[in-house]
Amino acid sequence: MTEWYYVDLRHERQGPVAQDALVALYRKGALTPASLAWRDGMGQWTPLGELADELGLAVTPASSLPPPEAPAAAEPVVDRPLTGRAVFTASEPTYASPAPAVRQSPAVTSGDSLYAAPRADVETRAYGTRVTDGHVVYAGFWKRVAASFIDAFAIGIPVGIVAAIVAGLLGMGNAFSSSFGAASTFNVGESGISYLLMALTYGWFHSAAGLMATPGKLAIGIKVVRTSGEKISFLRGFGRYWATFLSMIILGIGFLMAAFTGRKQALHDLICDTLVVDKWAFTAQPERQREELGTVALVVLIIGGLLVVGALILMIVAFAAIASMGNGNWR
Repeated sequence: MTEWYYVDLRHERQGPVAQDALVALYRKGALTPASLAWRDGMGQWTPLGELADELGLAVTPASSLPPPEAPAAAEPVVDRPLTGRAVFTASEPTYASPAPAVRQSPAVTSGDSLYAAPRADVETRAYGTRVTDGHVVYAGFWKRVAASFIDAFAIGIPVGIVAAIVAGLLGMGNAFSSSFGAASTFNVGESGISYLLMALTYGWFHSAAGLMATPGKLAIGIKVVRTSGEKISFLRGFGRYWATFLSMIILGIGFLMAAFTGRKQALHDLICDTLVVDKWAFTAQPERQREELGTVALVVLIIGGLLVVGALILMIVAFAAIASMGNGNWR
């Protein structure tokens, strides 16, 4: 039996319910043709009015709507004598306020569906106006892991290069200037600069208007906000990066908490009062949120898993080679 999810008149997500129960709610008036519904296999949340054929709903056709009012009759034209002089007609001034101009959202233009993809507008902030009510899709553990894989390359490598250059210019030494035989495994100066630059970079990305996410989170379709749905400040984003070390030093349990807490919060999220949510959460278009993992996240996880397995195999082979060489020298 097909199970359905729907958004009720209070903008709260409900379900799963059977199809017959969904139809009964519609016929009782608890749902309207504009109410959003979703089932497994659908690409996005869809108004019930567009699912009428599938669900067997009776939607009021447009032909049954009352006809529009006829426009008021125009003032009759009165013939004026052609005297060669200007003729002025006195009439009572009108003090009625003009109808307020309806400011149409840049995401919906004439002829477009309300649920069509928005068009780009350089003067409009991304995701539209913040909306605090309605259903919120929280980013799960695996979406966050996929975003971290991308950020390791998109942010980690460039920041590491810049940190090495800065450390070299300050005379702290770096991996590039050290000789191969004397290269240290840990350079305190270079590592400190790298961590500071990473914190500044993460703080800027997470607090930037229209972004609220690092490149990895943007690719996966998630963002970081306050628990109220507001954009976080730069200082909060800066501190949130350092708080991730608390999640790390307890054997990564702080990160695993994102898989078990109610709103998918890791330890550093709980400390900094932040949430990681779908990029369309807390916006004027919450119906565009996605519960599923997504193609990008799935591909990144597969590639990342293969890299991790390959690294483990290389480590095992290296340790085995070292062990065999040691045994040969002992003999």
